[in-house]
Amino acid sequence: MILLHLLKPELEELIAQGQWQTLRSFLSTQPAPEIAELLEHLDQRGQLVIFRLLPRALASEVFALLTPDTQNLLVSRLAQEEMRSILAGLSPDDRTALFEELPAEVTQRLLALLPDDKRREALVLLSYPEYSVGRLMTTAYLQIKPTWNVARVLAHIRAHGADSETIMILYVTDEQGHLLDDVPLRKVLLAAPETPVSVLMDGQYACLRSLQDQEEAVALFKQTGYYALPVVDADNVLLGIVTVDDILDVVEQETTEDFQKLGKVRPIEASLRDVSLFELYRKRIGWLVGLVFVNIFTGAGMAIFEETIRKVIALVFFLPLLIGSGGNAGSQTTTLMVRALAIGDARRTTWWRIIRREVIVSLILGLCMAAAVALLALLRGGVDVAVVVSAAMCGVIFFGSMTGVLLPLILRGLGFDPAAAGAPLVTSLVDIAGVLIYFSIAYLWFDRLMTAVR
Repeated sequence: MILLHLLKPELEELIAQGQWQTLRSFLSTQPAPEIAELLEHLDQRGQLVIFRLLPRALASEVFALLTPDTQNLLVSRLAQEEMRSILAGLSPDDRTALFEELPAEVTQRLLALLPDDKRREALVLLSYPEYSVGRLMTTAYLQIKPTWNVARVLAHIRAHGADSETIMILYVTDEQGHLLDDVPLRKVLLAAPETPVSVLMDGQYACLRSLQDQEEAVALFKQTGYYALPVVDADNVLLGIVTVDDILDVVEQETTEDFQKLGKVRPIEASLRDVSLFELYRKRIGWLVGLVFVNIFTGAGMAIFEETIRKVIALVFFLPLLIGSGGNAGSQTTTLMVRALAIGDARRTTWWRIIRREVIVSLILGLCMAAAVALLALLRGGVDVAVVVSAAMCGVIFFGSMTGVLLPLILRGLGFDPAAAGAPLVTSLVDIAGVLIYFSIAYLWFDRLMTAVR
């Protein structure tokens, strides 16, 4: 960003010189996202100085764009009246997001700073289950009645639009608050002033349920392409709206969590640059220790075939190559499968088709890899070793690929997160199976030869 990369040194110099008026004048002309990006790259003193120089309305907008760690810093350092002003300027959904990240005692203190109506609103939103749509919604929206005409709707927009999260979509409700329809602003602007709202309604709208999982909301936004979607309760009473900027935060959070799970790291809530050393250790040690015990079975598998290895020592040369190839094939398939499940490409109705295709692809890959390694095995160990290594390569690639596709599907079918089938787990399982497949084929092949010779 221009402000960050070009002007950061100059701004730091102005802070050091105490040129507060110059800083204030400059910052007041800058967009909120640029200022938020700048704050994330300043030291703590610079963050506090810059933030305190912002005009009140701009300060609330910038605060909503900051990372939770920077928000927590400002909460702990700003005076009570400063925080009261910031909280009052935040939208309901941004306030909820802030309170979710803070310790309970800090949240209680900040709730006490809010006016009664905003405090009740915040408590209602916080009462919804974590990761539910209710936690994302805002109550700042425009609600109209089917009996109004366009002229009255426009007057309503002028009077209350500034306090709404969006004016692009208007929500039609009856006297009891039941959602009847949504009407785009474009329709209103193009209609004659005397046209009733009921004429503009088509009865076709999409909505979210307050207790729905946030991932389901992501799917519906993707399907509809709307900027905002209404949220209703079990009786279809309009409770609020969710906007696409909040959904983008959910997408980022879920994608980050999936990547961490794929690498067998427990989800880290803080940014990587700010997370403590102990937290990094704690999130990673569990899976590492667990996978150590899983990999013990690899050594146990080799011990079973100790006699075969002793007789044909050349087999050991190809072991890393085989189990590494199987692990790579499994990791590839797992990554593709987990992503397909996450974005909805792999639905239950298509699972069998996906499995059938993977069977064919994995066999072709296995044959190609077997052909690639056959010449090397022939030169290194002769015809018999080449036959064993080629057959084992085909089997290991097939097993790795099928593990990569089936394990995420099994986890999803059992109600678990498919991302738990990460590359390290698949690789460890394929390592164990690869040893057993390789040396089983070797045992059978060389045992047959020995029997024939006798």
